[in-house]
Amino acid sequence: MKRSPWRYLWISVDIRRKLLITIAILAVYRFASHVPVPGADREVIRSILSGGGAAGTLVGLLDLLSGGTVSNFSIMAMGVYPYITAQIILQLLTPIIPALQKRMQEDPREGQKWQEKWTYILAVPMAALQAIGQINLFSSFANQQVIPNFGFTGSALLPSMTILLSMTAGTMFAIWLGELISEFGIRNQGLSLIIFSSIVSRIPSTLQAVLADKERWFYVLIFTLVITTLTIFAIVFVQQGRRNIPVLYPGRRVGARMSMPVRGTLPLMVNMAGMIPIIFAQSFLTFPAIIASFFLASKIGWVANFASGVKDVFGGNSSAYWIMYFLMVFLFSFFYTDVLFAQQNYGENLKRVGAQIPGVSRGAPTQRYLTRVLRRITLPGALFLGLVAVLPWLLGLIFPFGQNTGLLLVSSAGLLIVVGVVRDTFFNIEAELKLHGYDESLLIK
Repeated sequence: MKRSPWRYLWISVDIRRKLLITIAILAVYRFASHVPVPGADREVIRSILSGGGAAGTLVGLLDLLSGGTVSNFSIMAMGVYPYITAQIILQLLTPIIPALQKRMQEDPREGQKWQEKWTYILAVPMAALQAIGQINLFSSFANQQVIPNFGFTGSALLPSMTILLSMTAGTMFAIWLGELISEFGIRNQGLSLIIFSSIVSRIPSTLQAVLADKERWFYVLIFTLVITTLTIFAIVFVQQGRRNIPVLYPGRRVGARMSMPVRGTLPLMVNMAGMIPIIFAQSFLTFPAIIASFFLASKIGWVANFASGVKDVFGGNSSAYWIMYFLMVFLFSFFYTDVLFAQQNYGENLKRVGAQIPGVSRGAPTQRYLTRVLRRITLPGALFLGLVAVLPWLLGLIFPFGQNTGLLLVSSAGLLIVVGVVRDTFFNIEAELKLHGYDESLLIK
């Protein structure tokens, strides 16, 4: 009788050690996420969240993805997203700058090390810039200072630099913990598990908020569970979507004989970009609001009015923001997929091993053919990501209790990350079990 390798999960000493290390590091991260920024007024953030509206929705989204560190205004309020933003920027610059593209093609391993090094370096100024923008943006939402006397002039300079340093250090500490998980815990899952733990940690408080509505908590709870179930089903269905391209691999010579060509498939994913378009679109749309927040106190009337208008539009205070959000996610899905696929260069790689797609010439024609196919199947994936991004807004328009969209965000952007991380972790652990000899095809009673 065949047995699943998962029954041996705790028996394998090496895998058990990796799981315990991963859990311990995540516990350290969750403990550190409750360390507040010096001098921060948490009531200001809570007033934005309780006030509802688009501003509350935007801050609620950031709070959800950070695991409550925004509402606590912890030193880890930015999570690991400055690192992800820096990583995306370098990935997008690689095909644009010839020197970077040449470096990656000549020696991919060394190019990868170079890219990782500069991602860490770029993450530092990105974290500092995001910290300044976050403080100014939240202060403008609440019309009062999140951190009193925050600024870089006069006597406020030294305290402000200390706050900025603590928030940047918190982000880099979170990134370091993620790297420790990837090295000593579950492989290549460190940053993903950091984000995953942040989102999951919000579930108890979300349920508490649902139950706090004594008049309609039952209906809201049922609605949330139904939407969650349907969203999980849709995410799994889209994430598992593949288009298998037939490929002929050359036969091998065995002695004096030549074996027949081997038929195989090249799977192309419907959603190759994953969660990246949503994160990048959100960062892109938040940036104008961050810049505008510096000019809200300008003594020039038209400058202050223009900055206030930009803040209202790009800060999430209008339907135009959500429409732009959908369009940006849709466009970035195609753009990032094209960039990622071009770097993999399947046309040359298949030509190098002598493989060929039936009816398509090797090399550049193969790459062009695969790009056309990928763009067609990316269309439903891009539409799905766009709908996931604006789901809270759509629910607020359709349902009478939709103004409490913070409770429904778990069903959209947060669930997209959770389902993806759970799936990747599942496959990773299963591969580790089989690598240690716990293969269900070999385990016979």
